This record gives sequence, C-alpha cells and structure tokens, in this order.
Amino acid sequence: MTNLPRLIISGLSGDAGKTVISTGLTRVLSRHKRVIPFKKGPDYIDMAWLALAAERPCYNLDLFFINKDQLYQAFLYNAAKGEVAIIEGNRGLYDGLDVEGSASTATLAKLLQAPVFLIINCTKVTRTAAALVLGCMQMDKEVPIKGVILNQLARARHENIIKECIKKYCQIPVVGAIPRLRNVTFPGRHLGLVPPQEHPKAEEAIETAAEIVSKYLDLDTIWQIASQAPPLNVSSTQQLFPQKSSLGIRIGVIRDSAFQFYYPENLEALVREGAEVVEFSALKEERLPEIDALYIGGGFPETHAEILANNYRLRQAIKEAAERGLPIYAECGGLMYLCKELIWQEKKYPMVGIFPALIGVSKRPQGHGYVMAEVTAPNPYFPVGEVLKGHEFHYSYVLSWEDTPYYAFTLKKGHGVDGKHDGLIYKNILAAYTHLHALGTEGWARGVVQQALNYKNTRRGDNV
Repeated sequence: MTNLPRLIISGLSGDAGKTVISTGLTRVLSRHKRVIPFKKGPDYIDMAWLALAAERPCYNLDLFFINKDQLYQAFLYNAAKGEVAIIEGNRGLYDGLDVEGSASTATLAKLLQAPVFLIINCTKVTRTAAALVLGCMQMDKEVPIKGVILNQLARARHENIIKECIKKYCQIPVVGAIPRLRNVTFPGRHLGLVPPQEHPKAEEAIETAAEIVSKYLDLDTIWQIASQAPPLNVSSTQQLFPQKSSLGIRIGVIRDSAFQFYYPENLEALVREGAEVVEFSALKEERLPEIDALYIGGGFPETHAEILANNYRLRQAIKEAAERGLPIYAECGGLMYLCKELIWQEKKYPMVGIFPALIGVSKRPQGHGYVMAEVTAPNPYFPVGEVLKGHEFHYSYVLSWEDTPYYAFTLKKGHGVDGKHDGLIYKNILAAYTHLHALGTEGWARGVVQQALNYKNTRRGDNV
C-alpha cells in the first residue's frame, strides 16, 4: 500500500472551467511540490497546458483504449514520480459512451479512489446548485465527491446563498468561489484551446490561472482532502513497463508547433523497446537526422502550411528516404503532411507527396471521437485481424485522389479517411487519422521498433 495525494477536477459538462482551474492549481502547487498532471479522455491540447504548468509531462488516463488494470498500474508508475497527482476530467462527471458510464470520469475516480472536486456553473441559479451537487452524489454513492468549486458567481449574496444550500443539503465543503471574470479563458480555435506552443503569452495565461486559483480557492482544504485519499495497492509495474537494452536504433520524431500531438507514453514506449528518440523540427531543419524510422504525430500543419511548403529540402529528403524503405508512422497531421498538396485559406501548398492526395480543411469536424479499427490489409506494423482502439479529431479531409488508395483499416467506429477506412499504406509507411495510445495498443511500439531494426539491418547489408 502507498499513500499518494491525488485529486480530480471535474464538472457537470464541457466548458465548465476545468482546464483553467486544473492548470492554475497545477502551477500553484508546483511551486512547492512535484506535481504530476494527468488528463482523463483523449486530448493533447489540455495535456500540453497542464504539462507546461507543471514543467513535467502530463499523462493520459482513458478507459476506452486503456483497460482498468493497465490504467491503474500506469497511474501508480507515473504518479510515483511526484508528490501529488492532479487529474483533469473531461466533459461531465458521469458522461461516457454508454448508460453505465464505463469510460467516464466518475468511473476513473472510483478506480483510483481519487477525491473529486466538482465545478458548478452558478449562472442564474441559487438553490438549484445544491440540487445538482446532491444529484451527482446520489447517482453513484461510491464516487468520492469531496468538495465543490463555485464558478461564475454574481455577487456576495449570490455566493452566500449557494454556499448555505450546499452546506445544508450536501454536507460537503465549498472549496472555491470564483466570480465572473474577464480574460480567464485560454484562446480557442476549431479543436478547442490553442496549444501553448502557438500561444505567444502561454506563461502569462498560466500565471493568470494560478492567480485566480490562489485568490478564490481554499488551497489548505484542497490539500488536506487530497492528502487523505485512501492508500492504493501497489503491485509490480515492471511487467507493464519492462526496460529493454538499447538496440542501437534511432527513431526520428518531428516535434514543433506544427506537429505537437504526442502522448508521452508513446515516446517512452519506444525508448523502453530499445530505441533512441531523436526530435527535430520540420519548420527549421532542412535535413533528416540519421534515423532508422520516422514518427510524425498530429498537430496543425495547415496553420504552418507556408513554412512547411517552403522547406523543400526536408520534404524531398523525407520522400527520398521513404522510397528507399524508411519506415514511417504518421497520425492525423502527419498524414496531411505526407500527402501531395494541402489547401488552406484558398491557397494550395505542396507537401511531401508520398500519397497522391489533395487535402482540404473544413469549418466543421470531419472526424471527432473514439475509433475502433479492424486491421484488414497487410501493413508494416499490425497483424491482420487485430482490432485497434483509438481516437480522432480532425477538420481536414481528402478532396481528391490521383490514384487508388490502399487502406490498412476498416472502421467499426469513427470516420477515418472516407467514413469507412483509415490507415494509408505505401511501402513501409502507414498514415492514419486515428491516434493510438501505446498502452492501449501494446504492439504499436514493438512494431515501429522492429521495422526500424529491419531497415537498419537492410542498410548494413547493402553497405557490406
């Protein structure tokens, strides 16, 4: 058993203020303690804000593509790196994919026995706020709701009435009372928040959130409740996180403000499999580093289209390496980059040109949510017949093809490239709109590393 201070920030719906409060609380506590942040649900941008606030990686906790045993062990493994774990929920506390809420924040809270602080939007309500809290407490009495944060309060009288109602009917403390404030939300665009990598005043935004938390939240009570979380059963994490010896292979990762969507678990999984991860920028560097495979994550290549297009040398280097058999695994923004051209704001920009497709960007989501994909065609990374669980969120889509596409996946759930398929294949390349998590798809890292090793050995043989 181990004592691990921890807490969950949740709400009644999306846009409740979870990210501002979670980010601000993370920054405030990080001034005195090692905070390990987590995000429930498939998300990269909130995770990036939390990671910046903590100055440590933010890890994912999602019960759709990670089973309970894996998630529990992963939480213990990563949370043990710090002194307190802060988990930001997603959507409403009980929201999930089914009637039982099997992948909800509430289910996660029960699994981790993590105290929940529930944010209530108090706009135009008084006594009803207590009814909302009481309803959440009664719906599943095993969910450890331990405190309430009132948000969007009007005046002192408004605050006092709600506090008295919650005290009378709910018997749990109000640990925060935030008035209506201006300029406290982080800038947004079509996928939600703007990533901190693209926000020129990211630190200022985090410090503003920290000031709000310091001023309006009862930090002593929050810490006391988090510290009193029940001990967790500790079993060996070595089986889930075995560390292999180095294989002497190098896997390139394009990581910059255009390509920034990577779960730290994915990069760490590649290292555990024996690879060295080599990060570089597609915006600044004109040459490929010496690598044996390439991993291109998601991001916003459309907002960087001109710079990416002008970096002709790197685009050409990637295409030539691909023709020589370099293994490439690409997700979402990476798929867009590997296509022939991209249209953004009525201008056409050349991309790498491996897949003969023209990519457009819509004002409405083309794919947004969880994905279930069956592997139905031979490919470099996954056996035929395997069912992969992941997620997608993209506004881009294929406008036209110059040739017949070859797909690795047939979708049981999700949109992918054409509503039915995902996973474009060419030589040792697989590019998909589906994002995978290394813990949910245990063979992913092994597949990438094995292809890198094969490529390195092939080149060694050619040079003999």
